[in-house]
Amino acid sequence: MRKPFICANWKMNKTVKEAQELIKELLPLVKDAQCEVAVCPPYTALSELKKQLDGTNIALGAQNINENKSGAYTGEISADMLLELGVTYVIIGHSERRGYYGETDDSVAAKVGFALENGLKPIICVGESLDQREANETFSLLEKQVSAALKNIKPNEVENIVFAYEPIWAIGTGKTATADQANDAIAHIRSVIGKKVGAAAAEKIRILYGGSMNEKNVKELMAMPEIDGGLIGGASLVAEKFAKIVCY
Repeated sequence: MRKPFICANWKMNKTVKEAQELIKELLPLVKDAQCEVAVCPPYTALSELKKQLDGTNIALGAQNINENKSGAYTGEISADMLLELGVTYVIIGHSERRGYYGETDDSVAAKVGFALENGLKPIICVGESLDQREANETFSLLEKQVSAALKNIKPNEVENIVFAYEPIWAIGTGKTATADQANDAIAHIRSVIGKKVGAAAAEKIRILYGGSMNEKNVKELMAMPEIDGGLIGGASLVAEKFAKIVCY
Protein backbone atom coordinates (compact mmCIF):
# COMPACT_ATOMS: atom_id res chain seq x y z
CA MET A 1 0.00 0.00 0.00
CA ARG A 2 1.26 3.46 -0.94
CA LYS A 3 0.88 5.96 1.91
CA PRO A 4 -1.08 9.02 0.75
CA PHE A 5 0.95 12.21 0.50
CA ILE A 6 -0.35 15.78 0.53
CA CYS A 7 2.25 18.44 -0.28
CA ALA A 8 1.79 22.22 -0.22
CA ASN A 9 3.46 24.37 -2.87
CA TRP A 10 3.28 27.95 -1.64
CA LYS A 11 4.99 29.28 -4.78
CA MET A 12 6.03 32.97 -4.42
CA ASN A 13 3.73 33.65 -1.49
CA LYS A 14 4.20 34.36 2.23
CA THR A 15 6.83 36.44 3.94
CA VAL A 16 8.72 34.71 6.75
CA LYS A 17 6.33 36.13 9.34
CA GLU A 18 3.28 35.10 7.32
CA ALA A 19 4.72 31.63 6.81
CA GLN A 20 5.31 31.20 10.54
CA GLU A 21 1.76 32.29 11.30
CA LEU A 22 0.33 29.85 8.75
CA ILE A 23 2.32 26.93 10.16
CA LYS A 24 1.32 27.84 13.72
CA GLU A 25 -2.33 27.72 12.66
CA LEU A 26 -1.90 24.56 10.62
CA LEU A 27 -0.03 22.31 13.06
CA PRO A 28 -2.91 21.54 15.47
CA LEU A 29 -5.30 21.03 12.57
CA VAL A 30 -3.25 18.24 10.97
CA LYS A 31 -1.49 16.64 13.96
CA ASP A 32 -3.60 13.47 13.63
CA ALA A 33 -3.38 13.21 9.84
CA GLN A 34 -3.23 9.68 8.45
CA CYS A 35 -1.30 10.77 5.37
CA GLU A 36 2.21 12.14 4.94
CA VAL A 37 2.30 15.94 4.86
CA ALA A 38 4.91 18.39 3.54
CA VAL A 39 5.09 22.11 2.87
CA CYS A 40 7.28 23.82 0.27
CA PRO A 41 7.59 27.51 1.20
CA PRO A 42 9.79 30.14 -0.46
CA TYR A 43 13.52 29.75 0.27
CA THR A 44 13.44 32.74 2.63
CA ALA A 45 11.17 30.89 5.06
CA LEU A 46 12.92 27.50 5.08
CA SER A 47 15.22 28.18 8.03
CA GLU A 48 12.53 29.51 10.36
CA LEU A 49 9.97 26.89 9.39
CA LYS A 50 12.46 24.11 10.07
CA LYS A 51 12.52 25.27 13.71
CA GLN A 52 8.72 25.16 13.87
CA LEU A 53 8.40 21.80 12.14
CA ASP A 54 11.02 19.86 14.11
CA GLY A 55 9.26 17.06 15.97
CA THR A 56 5.99 17.48 14.06
CA ASN A 57 4.35 15.36 11.37
CA ILE A 58 5.02 17.93 8.62
CA ALA A 59 8.11 17.56 6.41
CA LEU A 60 9.89 20.48 4.77
CA GLY A 61 10.32 20.82 1.03
CA ALA A 62 11.80 23.32 -1.43
CA GLN A 63 10.44 24.53 -4.75
CA ASN A 64 13.52 24.05 -6.92
CA ILE A 65 17.17 23.00 -6.94
CA ASN A 66 20.18 23.59 -9.17
CA GLU A 67 21.85 20.58 -10.74
CA ASN A 68 25.34 21.77 -9.79
CA LYS A 69 27.05 21.41 -6.42
CA SER A 70 28.17 25.06 -6.28
CA GLY A 71 29.52 27.82 -8.47
CA ALA A 72 28.65 30.94 -10.43
CA TYR A 73 24.89 30.39 -10.74
CA THR A 74 23.37 33.65 -9.58
CA GLY A 75 19.97 33.29 -7.96
CA GLU A 76 20.15 29.50 -7.67
CA ILE A 77 20.15 27.16 -4.66
CA SER A 78 22.17 23.99 -4.13
CA ALA A 79 21.52 20.61 -2.56
CA ASP A 80 23.95 21.33 0.28
CA MET A 81 22.13 24.55 1.10
CA LEU A 82 18.78 22.76 1.22
CA LEU A 83 20.10 19.86 3.26
CA GLU A 84 21.60 22.25 5.82
CA LEU A 85 18.13 23.76 6.26
CA GLY A 86 16.55 20.37 6.91
CA VAL A 87 14.78 19.98 3.58
CA THR A 88 13.50 16.49 2.67
CA TYR A 89 11.58 17.03 -0.58
CA VAL A 90 12.22 19.23 -3.60
CA ILE A 91 9.78 20.05 -6.41
CA ILE A 92 11.40 19.64 -9.83
CA GLY A 93 10.04 20.55 -13.25
CA HIS A 94 6.90 22.38 -12.18
CA SER A 95 5.02 23.68 -15.22
CA GLU A 96 5.72 27.25 -14.13
CA ARG A 97 9.45 26.50 -14.11
CA ARG A 98 9.20 24.87 -17.52
CA GLY A 99 6.95 27.58 -18.96
CA TYR A 100 8.37 30.78 -17.47
CA TYR A 101 12.03 29.89 -17.03
CA GLY A 102 12.75 27.53 -19.89
CA GLU A 103 13.36 24.31 -17.96
CA THR A 104 13.57 21.34 -20.30
CA ASP A 105 13.25 17.58 -19.95
CA ASP A 106 17.05 17.43 -19.91
CA SER A 107 17.45 19.98 -17.12
CA VAL A 108 14.73 18.26 -15.12
CA ALA A 109 16.52 14.93 -15.51
CA ALA A 110 19.80 16.48 -14.35
CA LYS A 111 18.13 17.99 -11.30
CA VAL A 112 16.40 14.72 -10.41
CA GLY A 113 19.68 12.82 -10.59
CA PHE A 114 21.51 15.41 -8.51
CA ALA A 115 18.77 15.59 -5.87
CA LEU A 116 18.81 11.82 -5.43
CA GLU A 117 22.60 11.68 -5.25
CA ASN A 118 22.45 14.13 -2.37
CA GLY A 119 19.69 12.45 -0.38
CA LEU A 120 16.81 14.70 -1.38
CA LYS A 121 13.49 13.29 -2.55
CA PRO A 122 12.32 14.81 -5.84
CA ILE A 123 8.67 15.54 -6.59
CA ILE A 124 8.79 15.41 -10.39
CA CYS A 125 6.07 17.38 -12.16
CA VAL A 126 4.69 16.37 -15.54
CA GLY A 127 1.60 17.41 -17.45
CA GLU A 128 0.08 18.76 -20.63
CA SER A 129 -1.30 22.08 -21.85
CA LEU A 130 -4.89 22.53 -23.01
CA ASP A 131 -3.77 22.54 -26.67
CA GLN A 132 -1.91 19.27 -26.16
CA ARG A 133 -4.90 17.64 -24.47
CA GLU A 134 -7.26 18.78 -27.21
CA ALA A 135 -4.82 17.40 -29.80
CA ASN A 136 -4.89 14.01 -28.02
CA GLU A 137 -1.20 14.32 -27.16
CA THR A 138 -1.56 13.85 -23.39
CA PHE A 139 -0.30 10.28 -23.18
CA SER A 140 2.58 10.73 -25.61
CA LEU A 141 3.73 13.89 -23.82
CA LEU A 142 3.57 12.19 -20.43
CA GLU A 143 5.59 9.26 -21.74
CA LYS A 144 8.24 11.67 -23.05
CA GLN A 145 8.45 13.68 -19.82
CA VAL A 146 8.45 10.67 -17.48
CA SER A 147 10.99 8.73 -19.52
CA ALA A 148 13.32 11.72 -19.60
CA ALA A 149 13.00 12.34 -15.85
CA LEU A 150 14.01 8.76 -15.07
CA LYS A 151 17.02 8.49 -17.35
CA ASN A 152 19.62 9.39 -14.69
CA ILE A 153 18.34 7.34 -11.77
CA LYS A 154 19.68 4.12 -10.30
CA PRO A 155 17.40 1.18 -9.38
CA ASN A 156 17.93 1.68 -5.64
CA GLU A 157 16.81 5.32 -5.90
CA VAL A 158 13.33 4.65 -7.25
CA GLU A 159 11.68 4.41 -3.85
CA ASN A 160 12.66 8.02 -3.09
CA ILE A 161 10.87 9.47 -6.13
CA VAL A 162 7.43 11.07 -6.18
CA PHE A 163 5.67 12.15 -9.38
CA ALA A 164 2.99 14.81 -9.65
CA TYR A 165 0.60 14.92 -12.60
CA GLU A 166 -0.32 18.55 -13.14
CA PRO A 167 -2.40 19.30 -16.21
CA ILE A 168 -1.29 22.84 -16.97
CA TRP A 169 -4.78 23.83 -18.04
CA ALA A 170 -6.07 23.04 -14.53
CA ILE A 171 -3.52 24.98 -12.47
CA GLY A 172 -4.85 28.17 -10.95
CA THR A 173 -7.66 28.32 -13.48
CA GLY A 174 -10.44 26.87 -11.36
CA LYS A 175 -10.70 24.05 -13.87
CA THR A 176 -10.06 20.54 -12.66
CA ALA A 177 -9.61 17.32 -14.56
CA THR A 178 -12.41 14.93 -13.75
CA ALA A 179 -11.48 12.22 -11.31
CA ASP A 180 -11.51 9.71 -14.18
CA GLN A 181 -9.29 11.92 -16.37
CA ALA A 182 -6.78 12.36 -13.56
CA ASN A 183 -6.83 8.67 -12.70
CA ASP A 184 -6.32 7.64 -16.33
CA ALA A 185 -3.37 10.01 -16.76
CA ILE A 186 -1.75 8.82 -13.55
CA ALA A 187 -2.29 5.18 -14.51
CA HIS A 188 -0.47 5.94 -17.75
CA ILE A 189 2.38 7.60 -15.88
CA ARG A 190 2.68 4.48 -13.72
CA SER A 191 2.76 2.25 -16.79
CA VAL A 192 5.59 4.33 -18.28
CA ILE A 193 7.49 4.11 -14.99
CA GLY A 194 6.95 0.35 -15.09
CA LYS A 195 8.57 0.13 -18.52
CA LYS A 196 11.61 1.98 -17.19
CA VAL A 197 12.14 0.47 -13.73
CA GLY A 198 9.84 -2.55 -13.59
CA ALA A 199 6.22 -2.99 -12.62
CA ALA A 200 6.95 -3.87 -8.98
CA ALA A 201 8.96 -0.69 -8.45
CA ALA A 202 6.34 1.39 -10.28
CA GLU A 203 3.66 0.16 -7.89
CA LYS A 204 5.62 1.63 -4.98
CA ILE A 205 6.03 5.13 -6.45
CA ARG A 206 3.50 7.66 -5.29
CA ILE A 207 1.91 9.82 -7.97
CA LEU A 208 0.10 12.95 -6.87
CA TYR A 209 -2.52 15.02 -8.63
CA GLY A 210 -1.51 18.66 -9.00
CA GLY A 211 -4.39 20.27 -10.86
CA SER A 212 -6.40 22.43 -8.47
CA MET A 213 -7.17 19.80 -5.85
CA ASN A 214 -9.10 21.51 -3.08
CA GLU A 215 -11.22 20.80 0.00
CA LYS A 216 -14.30 20.32 -2.18
CA ASN A 217 -12.98 17.73 -4.64
CA VAL A 218 -10.33 15.95 -2.57
CA LYS A 219 -12.53 13.03 -1.50
CA GLU A 220 -13.58 12.19 -5.05
CA LEU A 221 -10.02 12.44 -6.35
CA MET A 222 -8.48 10.46 -3.50
CA ALA A 223 -11.05 7.70 -3.97
CA MET A 224 -9.47 6.88 -7.33
CA PRO A 225 -7.13 3.87 -7.20
CA GLU A 226 -4.13 5.48 -8.93
CA ILE A 227 -4.13 8.87 -7.17
CA ASP A 228 -1.84 8.83 -4.14
CA GLY A 229 -2.20 12.42 -2.98
CA GLY A 230 -2.03 16.01 -4.08
CA LEU A 231 0.43 18.79 -4.83
CA ILE A 232 -1.61 21.72 -3.57
CA GLY A 233 -1.13 25.30 -4.69
CA GLY A 234 -3.61 28.04 -3.84
CA ALA A 235 -5.64 25.96 -1.39
CA SER A 236 -2.52 25.39 0.73
CA LEU A 237 -2.20 29.10 1.55
CA VAL A 238 -5.13 28.97 3.98
CA ALA A 239 -4.59 26.69 6.97
CA GLU A 240 -8.22 25.63 7.33
CA LYS A 241 -8.57 24.76 3.64
CA PHE A 242 -5.29 22.85 3.51
CA ALA A 243 -6.15 20.96 6.69
CA LYS A 244 -9.44 19.81 5.16
CA ILE A 245 -7.49 18.39 2.23
CA VAL A 246 -4.95 16.69 4.48
CA CYS A 247 -7.69 15.22 6.68
CA TYR A 248 -9.98 14.23 3.83
